[in-house]
Amino acid sequence: MKVIWFTGLSGSGKTTLAKEIKKKLKKKNYKIKLIDGDIFRKKTGNKNNFTKINIIRNNLKIINYIENIQKKYDFIIISVISPLLKTRKIAKKKFGNNYLEIFTKCKIKELIKRDTKGMYKLANEKKIQNLIGYNSRIIYEKSNYKILTINTDRLSKLDSVKKIFRNIK
Repeated sequence: MKVIWFTGLSGSGKTTLAKEIKKKLKKKNYKIKLIDGDIFRKKTGNKNNFTKINIIRNNLKIINYIENIQKKYDFIIISVISPLLKTRKIAKKKFGNNYLEIFTKCKIKELIKRDTKGMYKLANEKKIQNLIGYNSRIIYEKSNYKILTINTDRLSKLDSVKKIFRNIK
């Protein structure tokens, strides 16, 4: 079992790339579980309260969930902002060499332009006060260990998938 953990700001391409990787692995007949942070949070009743404590709690729940289901799958793909290094370090430690962290890097200017969920518009209208990496007290903490970085504002979706796939074999 291999854990592929997509992390990055809202709109940076985590879910898009996670879905593409899932499709590509499925064609090779692997058993895959895709965990989307937004869906997981709703299913576990963790409302959109993005305090540090709730972010840590939600990410730890994801890690525990992976531990409980890991024997059923060849690949577990996670797509979640996970801005705090603390929780990503826990995942890295728990899953060891089976953990691949992928940072979807994208400039704020491009994220605002994309605004796939309308979050940046709401933040600019002061309707959202806690958009991580934009108007939140919580900043995105970069990993201090080796990860795979995908510049989604520079690479096409196809080139991003190729780069990721080279690293998961």
